[in-house]
Amino acid sequence: MAAAVSAGPETGGLLRPDGSVVIPAAAAHEVLRALVRDLTARARADGGEVSPGARRLLYALHEAANRAEREASSAAGTPTPGSGTVELTAEQAALLLGCSTEYVRRLARTGRVLARRAGPAWLIDPASLDAYRKGQQTP
Repeated sequence: MAAAVSAGPETGGLLRPDGSVVIPAAAAHEVLRALVRDLTARARADGGEVSPGARRLLYALHEAANRAEREASSAAGTPTPGSGTVELTAEQAALLLGCSTEYVRRLARTGRVLARRAGPAWLIDPASLDAYRKGQQTP
């Protein structure tokens, strides 16, 4: 007999009956950072590719984190900053795009995505990366 999924108090109502998990927008940024950090380490270690399903999840978490940031900013009565307030490393951007780190650096050098140098590293604006991914002009 199959055991029923227990949605006890420890899940906080985040576990759905079908086994899927709801990630609150307020937690999306933290979850996204943990996933990108882990995927970056895995890709460095074994050259692992990010599956299309995982890539969709990363994009959804990115959008949810941006939305939560904009809502928190407007609720506080402060001007909404650009979504580039949390920059991505070239490695993180490469994982999101499913390409090489060098390709992301080339996008940054040529101005196809907004980026800045921080020592030897490139820091990529997430809104610009998202616009590039969607084939739009850099914001």
